[in-house]
Amino acid sequence: MPMFGLFIDPLYLMVLIPGMLLAGWATLSVKSRFARWSRVASSSGRTGAETAREILRRNGLFDVKVEMAHGLLSDHYDPRTRTVRLSPDVYSRASVASVAVAAHEVGHALQHAKEYTPLALRSAAVPIASLGSYAPWIIMIGGFLLHSLTLIYVGVVLFTVTVLFQLITLPVEFNASARAKQQLQQLGLVNGRDAEGVSKVLSAAAMTYVAAAVTAVMTLLYYLIRLGLIGGRRD
Repeated sequence: MPMFGLFIDPLYLMVLIPGMLLAGWATLSVKSRFARWSRVASSSGRTGAETAREILRRNGLFDVKVEMAHGLLSDHYDPRTRTVRLSPDVYSRASVASVAVAAHEVGHALQHAKEYTPLALRSAAVPIASLGSYAPWIIMIGGFLLHSLTLIYVGVVLFTVTVLFQLITLPVEFNASARAKQQLQQLGLVNGRDAEGVSKVLSAAAMTYVAAAVTAVMTLLYYLIRLGLIGGRRD
């Protein structure tokens, strides 16, 4: 376990600190770039919602809805209801940042329409991954308290599902950003300055997913080492 009594396992810190630093940097970067390009008006004069609807219309996706979500950067695409949900700032502002984020979420709708395999895999894994986000810790703690190696292994297996979910997420997010940039340029919704801002905002956002995946992999690595499944010893 990462913590024994009042002491934190040094190995846990050695393995996790790089991922934590990357995650912190990625979070600050995406917030900074979003704030920076939120102050730059989009050349098309379109809000995020208008941009999303225009891309959907031009691609013939008339059954995909665009709605306002709640909370900062709460933007997402719901494949179950075929709905693009945009945070208030993205939905209503005509900024480069809003256009970038809106186009990215529409990129997921385009993936859905084209039956993009990684998106289908991620959607199918959501229920299991949701369980795996909290159940592994409960099971592993129970395993350590009861001195049950079986329970510990079960916890690690469930956590592995979460790691796989994070890894599947990477191609989904990178591809959605690529589709967003392509659509914005092909449909004439951005100029050169806008394209630069879109790229910077989406690149920063992508790094948050990379950081999450790195942290998840490193955490799994820690447990595999401590269980003796890597390195040949068990502490």
